[in-house]
Amino acid sequence: MSVVARQGFKYSIIGYIGFLLGTISAIFIFPSNFEFYGQLRYILPTAEMLVPVVVLGISYSNVKFFHRVEKDGRKQNMLSLSLLVIFINFIIFMGVFFILPYLFPKFTHTEAWKLKEMVLPLILILAFCAIFNKYTSNYKRIVVSNIFDNLFPKIANLGAFCLFVYFSLSQQIAFAFFFGMFALMLFGYIYYANRLERINLDFSTDYFKKDDFWKEFFNYSFFGFLGTFGNYLAINNFMIGEFMGMEEVGIYSVLYALISLISVPQLGLFNISAPIISKTLADGDMEELDRFHKKTSLSLYFLGAILFACIMVGFPYLTKFMPENGTMLREYEPVVWIWGSAVLIDLATGFNGNIISLSKYYRFNILIMVLLAGLTVGLNYYFIKNTDLKLIGIALSTAISLTTYNVIKIAFNYFVFKVSPLTIEMIFVSIICTLAITVAIVLPNFNNNFINLVYKPAVVLILIYIGNYFTKVFPLEDYLNIKFIKSIFKFK
Repeated sequence: MSVVARQGFKYSIIGYIGFLLGTISAIFIFPSNFEFYGQLRYILPTAEMLVPVVVLGISYSNVKFFHRVEKDGRKQNMLSLSLLVIFINFIIFMGVFFILPYLFPKFTHTEAWKLKEMVLPLILILAFCAIFNKYTSNYKRIVVSNIFDNLFPKIANLGAFCLFVYFSLSQQIAFAFFFGMFALMLFGYIYYANRLERINLDFSTDYFKKDDFWKEFFNYSFFGFLGTFGNYLAINNFMIGEFMGMEEVGIYSVLYALISLISVPQLGLFNISAPIISKTLADGDMEELDRFHKKTSLSLYFLGAILFACIMVGFPYLTKFMPENGTMLREYEPVVWIWGSAVLIDLATGFNGNIISLSKYYRFNILIMVLLAGLTVGLNYYFIKNTDLKLIGIALSTAISLTTYNVIKIAFNYFVFKVSPLTIEMIFVSIICTLAITVAIVLPNFNNNFINLVYKPAVVLILIYIGNYFTKVFPLEDYLNIKFIKSIFKFK
């Protein structure tokens, strides 16, 4: 097996382990104390939201220009200066952060200010980690970095939560563990990068001054920076924490973990599809790209719709097996319906954004990412300040902004590349799944919630299978057989 194949397989395994760890914890452990879990889920996304302001896209340039500096023997020079610039940016960011209270006295009442002892150091650590993450990926080694980025944050959340809630230790000890996991992640990155190639710090600027290479480097970095504004999940966590409270952040995070189950079919899509997209774009074969786009989008939508239908009919009974606060999640069931529908639409658009980002029009993708961020902030603020919808308003905001974002990409790809992800089969999938959900809901309930949790989704699966059998919208027979299952375990 090639290095790329081995790394890809291991990367996927780590990704699914991290996904399961996060989801199971969010559903069965974190509802025990939404307030403290909300604090944890506020700290990390807030830091992640502010990290791009410190990194300024430099991490992306460490990939873009790696082969160029490698050829000239200046890899360590690029890494060293990148880390130095990050540190200088952080000092400037800190200065602005501590000046803000003098300009806006109310800033001291924000959660970001109250938790600054955790948020600020975390920003610096995550900024350094972002550089090492991209730098080490140039060696075609992505598994270790995936362990750091995927598993360590989940272990930090779970460990800190258990220390405070289940072992009754102080918040200071829990936060120390939380922060310590990220510090360990940074030291792990440094150690791993040094193992790949010994780090020799070189802060000379001569190479970057030659032929104004630094301008090219920072221009590319700036576009990478603009492309990081679309993290609507971090924006939501931050705004919920500031305007609603930490308990709502905890509830929102648990609901997100549940809804993210719908996106499971999308895991690894870009890594698999990117080479095919690049080839068809290079060859100008838009007919093949359109065919591949439609096929992939239908597969994602069909599988996502099945998961969505099962979650919809099983959610009321799943909350019965959660800790005592599960009833609070039941009150926010409309969030699951609204947000889940938006995720389904996102799945139906397939790799729309990837087509744009891999083409010469990649700057357009950056533009609409900024639009997504602005629309999310604006709608969140409107629903929070002008309605009593609370998390339902946040769900509506996310659904509107994400759907608008996807509609724009569909229109752009159709008019520029003459490709579209939408097919008539998607309408049949929607009808079949809607009927399956309706039938499962109106069927009588048993007194045993576990039976209901199993039999209602089972009814949905059976009805979808029957509907698909007669309409033939998706070739299930290609996947529900021994040959396909065996092929999953082959890596050549």
